[in-house]
Amino acid sequence: MTKFIICANSFLWTDVMSSDSSDEEALAAFLFYRNRRRQRKSRKYWIHPYIERNINCRVFVAAQELQHDDNKFLSFYRMSKETYLHLVTLIKPAIHQRNTIFRECVSAEERILITLRYLGSGCSFVSLGLYFARGDNTICKVIAETTVIIWEILNRDYMPLPNVQHWKDIAARFDRLWNLPNCLGACDGKHIRIEKLPNSGSSNFNYKSYHSIVLMACCNADGLFTVIETGYAGRNSDGGIFSASRIKRWIEHGRLNIPLPSKLPNDPSNYEFPYYFIGDEAFPLLSYFMRPYPQRTLNDLRRVFNYRISRGRNTIECAFGMMTEKFQVLSTAIRCHTIEKVSNIIKAVCILHNFVRQHEGILYSPREVIQNRSVTIPVTMTIQPQNIEITATMSPHNQRNYLANYFISEQGSLPWQYQYCLQNTM
Repeated sequence: MTKFIICANSFLWTDVMSSDSSDEEALAAFLFYRNRRRQRKSRKYWIHPYIERNINCRVFVAAQELQHDDNKFLSFYRMSKETYLHLVTLIKPAIHQRNTIFRECVSAEERILITLRYLGSGCSFVSLGLYFARGDNTICKVIAETTVIIWEILNRDYMPLPNVQHWKDIAARFDRLWNLPNCLGACDGKHIRIEKLPNSGSSNFNYKSYHSIVLMACCNADGLFTVIETGYAGRNSDGGIFSASRIKRWIEHGRLNIPLPSKLPNDPSNYEFPYYFIGDEAFPLLSYFMRPYPQRTLNDLRRVFNYRISRGRNTIECAFGMMTEKFQVLSTAIRCHTIEKVSNIIKAVCILHNFVRQHEGILYSPREVIQNRSVTIPVTMTIQPQNIEITATMSPHNQRNYLANYFISEQGSLPWQYQYCLQNTM
């Protein structure tokens, strides 16, 4: 028979035979233990006196006055008044709640402002609770719910999965702005600083000596994110994360709607060059992913190729920079205890970056070729193209060599490229 031993805070049971125990005693001990577990600590306040006294003096009430000053409004809300009102129109139906007989609900406008202030400043939940005269748990819950809804609502219009024509438009824009034909976007990883997660050990401790979660993102020629993926431990490299990512699997299984290969502009050969993404040296070289040549094997031709690739890679670096500058939560350690909540915050920041940039951002303008600009002809003549056997199934290395030859050809070269990438070797 089972014997129960009742202790101060709980009870233990052992399968020990005892003639003194009975089923009634076992049941009584079980009920005693269950009732103790169900006892909840009584609340000291239903609403804290500080909140009751300052409910009409909180930040949300004072922030209404900022609508009369555009500069102050932009600084506080991290977007213009018109963009904010459009955001409220989109998000409000999904987060609107009703008042009850016990208390008033947190309005949709205040929920959005609390979330924007957190994303824009990165301050703690305790500080936001004092600013908005709300409880700490209320602030935490509002941010967790609103970030999910922001991603779900805005994702359909501001980061949709591109179709074939959309990819071709992105490639045409890349060629016009950054002189990279058939380029679908720039990819890179960004370490998002976090506080150490419970029971995570050193899995998120990166080479920069802090805990982080990696955001893997691709952007178009104007710095707008097209595909993102987050949640990977900070100790992993960009190349390893990309190899294990859904982005790579979708590309290889045709789920990203990548267009069929097409001829490079003004290319005299009839080779159909595949569409590709670009990244730094940490990424693998694939038929659909171009990376720079290693530094130890550089010559003049490869320096030109690396320069042309680096011009396109600046878009993803600038996208990360603009996003971090506007949303300071990425500049401080995110204080959440689950990867899911951190990932929701990161995704909300990425989609808000697209939302704000499309509504009030300044798009890049193409660099025009300056007339009568001097070009050192002897330098261009010393760069010999690589010998490549053009076949329908060229390896990624030969495809990179083919693109490098195209960049020094009369059809694909730029007047200023030799001055920028060969000035230290002349």
